[in-house]
Amino acid sequence: MNANMKRRFVFCLGAMLFAGTLAAQTPVPEWQAGVDKVKSLIKANPEQASDAAGELLKGKNKKNVELVTSVARAYLDAGQLKEAETYLEMARKADNKAPAVSVLEGDIAFARKDIGKACQLYEQAIYFDSNYKDAYLKYAQAYKSASPSHAKFINTPVATEDDILKYAFALFLNHDFEKSLAVAQKGLQKNARHAAFNRLVMYNNVDLKRYDEAEKAADAFFNASDNADYSCLDYRYHGALLSALKKYDQAIEEYGKALEKDESQVDLWREIADAYELKNDYTQAIAAYKKYYDSLAQDKKTSENLFQLGRLYYGEGTSSDTLSVQSADRMAALQAADSVFALVAEQAPDSYLGDMWRARTHSAMDPETTEGLAKPYYEKVVDVLLAKNEPRYNSALIECYSYLGYYYLLKSDYPTSKEFWNKILAIDPANATAKRALDGIK
Repeated sequence: MNANMKRRFVFCLGAMLFAGTLAAQTPVPEWQAGVDKVKSLIKANPEQASDAAGELLKGKNKKNVELVTSVARAYLDAGQLKEAETYLEMARKADNKAPAVSVLEGDIAFARKDIGKACQLYEQAIYFDSNYKDAYLKYAQAYKSASPSHAKFINTPVATEDDILKYAFALFLNHDFEKSLAVAQKGLQKNARHAAFNRLVMYNNVDLKRYDEAEKAADAFFNASDNADYSCLDYRYHGALLSALKKYDQAIEEYGKALEKDESQVDLWREIADAYELKNDYTQAIAAYKKYYDSLAQDKKTSENLFQLGRLYYGEGTSSDTLSVQSADRMAALQAADSVFALVAEQAPDSYLGDMWRARTHSAMDPETTEGLAKPYYEKVVDVLLAKNEPRYNSALIECYSYLGYYYLLKSDYPTSKEFWNKILAIDPANATAKRALDGIK
């Protein structure tokens, strides 16, 4: 692996971690049904499977690398390695520099327990296409499977920085943060200014929630490393670290740098919104969250994602900053929250959350409970939760009963008010608020 490839390996491997959740869905190719037919016949009727494969790979289809490798993989998955190698040869003839072909050959080597050859082939796939995610993940899996013997090798003087780095990244990709951290620290013993080792120490400490250690590693990575080439993921991790350290302005700045590196990482807008919310800047939090929500594909615009926007409007309408300015600003935020929660209730009719938060929003609009604006929503939530009849909803029921008990108390309807306070005591006999209210009514 030459120096440029090593650098691509380091940065792309990290960047791949977030790519999977953001990639668009790949449409199912027309020939997939043919491959599925081959799969279903391989064990039940091998001759028919071979005939079906031959029929599928006629003419120009012989040059379709994705199709040929899919047929080969069907045989590989069935444990038919010789047949898989036959189709591997066909794929090579179609395009011997396609990364999918190298990965397939690596998978066959892996199945034959030739881990060294498999790793070489996955590296070859990365050489052909440094953005080929599957090759990185396969490489990590191969390293993981070889970890007992390889760990011993890492501790010998023969192990190079490159060997240690690849092993540390494989452990990191497999979420073995403790071991990855230890290996990366071993790499730093060889070279304290090695950017990739400092990067991994930062990443692993963030994932382990050891933020003080992560901050030291971040300082070494960004300020005391040689030939560092910063990626979107570097800034994303640094932003998460700074946010955990309550350095929200700096976190937002780092998230912005991450977006400059890769604007397709739309989840960053949600993290920016979180940071603004934590510093009680709801105006900016809402603006950032809207960018996140608007960038989502239609099937990702779920009631859960919409709910979070409503929660931010509610936060703006109930924050001390909003309460201290003109009431029109406060009411505008609460009305926006109510509109969003109404949509949530419409989109998720089986959930009580939309109506519960509409109740809370209307209660904030009517803080003295003089108009009873929240009453119909709390009543609706009670009906939904009683039908569910599950103890986990008891705290939500107590909230509803508390509002209704107080509402009827203000209306001097003491018998009805007592009913609701007693319902709370039936759930929580030690509830101090209900006891005080009943004592007052007496």
